[in-house]
Amino acid sequence: MDSFLKTGKINQDQQSTSSGQKSKDGSRGISDSTTPWVEKYRPRTVDEVSEQSEIVAVLKQCLEQGADMPHLLFYGPPGTGKTSTIIAAARQLFGDMYKSRMLELNASDDRGIQVIRDKVKTFAQLTASDRRPDGKPCPPFKIVVLDEADSMTAAAQAALRRTIERETKTTRFCLICNYVSCIIDPLTSRCSKFRFKPLSHDIMLARLEHICKEENVKCAPRVLARLVDASGGDMRRAITSLQSTARLKGEDGIEEVDVLEVVGTVPDVWLDRMIDIGRTYDYQKMDGFVEDLIFDSYSAAQVLEQLHDKIVFSTDLLDKQKAIICKTISVCAYRLQEGCSEYVTLLHLLCSVAKALKG
Repeated sequence: MDSFLKTGKINQDQQSTSSGQKSKDGSRGISDSTTPWVEKYRPRTVDEVSEQSEIVAVLKQCLEQGADMPHLLFYGPPGTGKTSTIIAAARQLFGDMYKSRMLELNASDDRGIQVIRDKVKTFAQLTASDRRPDGKPCPPFKIVVLDEADSMTAAAQAALRRTIERETKTTRFCLICNYVSCIIDPLTSRCSKFRFKPLSHDIMLARLEHICKEENVKCAPRVLARLVDASGGDMRRAITSLQSTARLKGEDGIEEVDVLEVVGTVPDVWLDRMIDIGRTYDYQKMDGFVEDLIFDSYSAAQVLEQLHDKIVFSTDLLDKQKAIICKTISVCAYRLQEGCSEYVTLLHLLCSVAKALKG
């Protein structure tokens, strides 16, 4: 400690001692229990990526047979492994120096045209050797990862178009987005497009069971199944919610009510009450129900999402009633995105439900 206070550095003995105290977590190299499980169980190789068979086959061919890697465009819902896949590929291509060979920009960075002209262009113009520090061969190019590329301005995308063409010899670009329609056509035509589909229920359930076993978390399969259903194919959301629930309950065991509390899912009893009150066609009861729902701190957006599924799969409603209610749900969702009051939006929705049920 004295040497650290004087020099700001840890001496060699202390460094070796601290490295010896790392958690015995196999090949993942996790140093302590404070690491988020999302990072701790992130795929380390391309083979560990689940469900995305096409992109895994392409990347494995590039890794094993030395085939040249094209520019890539990954798109699909959040939490399906887009960023993890390209990081795992870079780790296998470049070994320990993958961080110096990869430039990653996400939505937290400035993504205007000036960044493309300066930061991205400067990094792309740097030359790269075809040897690792350990002497093993590696591809003589770098990787620029533009995460959430659909938030880039049109001017920045246009500037990137020419940069991709000029720096092909030394750089590969990987664009990652949720909505491919937000990427201009000249960029999509220069990249190999791969759609990441939501993970299946069985794959997510198996992954969560593996994490529970590794972390000694007591959780029944039906509780994990409920967590998977609430996550909607988003593995990142499922793992984060599982860690939060485990920290909340400790070693007591996770129950279904704990999962609903952490995930923010609206209990089915509220949705059933909403439909029942709509059938009464009583404005005072509807107003009181909306106030109670808001006082219990449930998200209006979550209410709309779950109510939509309940209406669509309901066997008690006519198709015309379903169409009217779902149309109102879409309008309410748009208004919430624009900043409308949750109270006004939910009250409007409930009145529309009552009108549809009566008519």
